[in-house]
Amino acid sequence: SLSPEQLCKLENTARSRTAPLREVKRAQVLLKKYQEESITAIQKSIGLSRETIYKYIEKALALGPEEALRDKYHRPKEPTITENAKMWVVNIACTKPKDHGYAAELWTQSLLAKHTRKYAPQEGYACLSKASKATIHRILKEHPVQPHKIRYYLEKRDPEFKRKMEDVLMVYQEVNLQNKQDASEKISGNRTITVSVDEKPGVQAIKNIAPDLKPIAGKCPQVLRDYEYKRLGTVSILAALDLHTGHVIAQVHERHRSKEFIELLKELDAFYPSAYTIRIVLDNHSAHISKETLRYLSSRPNRFVYVHTPKHGSWLNLVETLFGKMARTFLKHIRVDSVVELRNRILKGISEINEAPVIHRWKKF
Repeated sequence: SLSPEQLCKLENTARSRTAPLREVKRAQVLLKKYQEESITAIQKSIGLSRETIYKYIEKALALGPEEALRDKYHRPKEPTITENAKMWVVNIACTKPKDHGYAAELWTQSLLAKHTRKYAPQEGYACLSKASKATIHRILKEHPVQPHKIRYYLEKRDPEFKRKMEDVLMVYQEVNLQNKQDASEKISGNRTITVSVDEKPGVQAIKNIAPDLKPIAGKCPQVLRDYEYKRLGTVSILAALDLHTGHVIAQVHERHRSKEFIELLKELDAFYPSAYTIRIVLDNHSAHISKETLRYLSSRPNRFVYVHTPKHGSWLNLVETLFGKMARTFLKHIRVDSVVELRNRILKGISEINEAPVIHRWKKF
């Protein structure tokens, strides 16, 4: 006898296309027996021996249909590779091949298997004398180690990272509160404008050797581009993102030195009313704190205030989201005939952004 739940499960398993074949056949045997078909009929329809059919039925009668579908865990013989031997392999995998005299930087399973077969017997692990790549794979999977892969991390080299990060986030929180206020209140009560400044270096001016081919409906849906190209040089984008309005002030130069950074500061100085203090969130680039830059800042006392992001904390600078937007839009797949054209198209893209400015906010505190 079968309960409705048991009968439903057997029927689903018997029709399954994803369950193991042995479970499907066992479910079919039990269903046909439940429907009172003869052993001979079951044998002909499923293609199993009478002995196997009797074994499935007896197991279901003894343990229930659920247990009859699955194999019991069994191990025909004790494992020959000991736990100590496995840990020896894991220990070797946690070193580098060059430490053992190999040229490779990272282990491959083949190289690790070769090293294991050669040196494990000398260390007293004769059970690993015939270790194959599959053996190494199972050992490393059992003790999750992936010596063939690299995952990058960033070491925090600034001892004051947390304090500087908190200073930057407090600035963003203050800006968010200012932006929520009424415009008239902000003008009358607050005399600080916050901008986020950074550079995007190495924007390549790449020229096509052959012209692009336009898409043809029904024939070729994509733009066709020749693989060959010519490098014409690179430019750097210096940008200042207004965190109150989303307005962008940007310059494009072939180099990024104190001279170019001072030009950006002069443009900021000319753009904003003289009664306001310009608070700049920026990184620790040498051009930002050079003698030339400090000399210019001293000529404009109380006009500019720096808020430095910590070292290796460029992700804290909101202008990076602007550079990401630029990379996804007008800089993506760009091809030009000269560096001058690249500069003009970048400035055109900036003007398009300023036509519909978006206020960038730091939302997670």
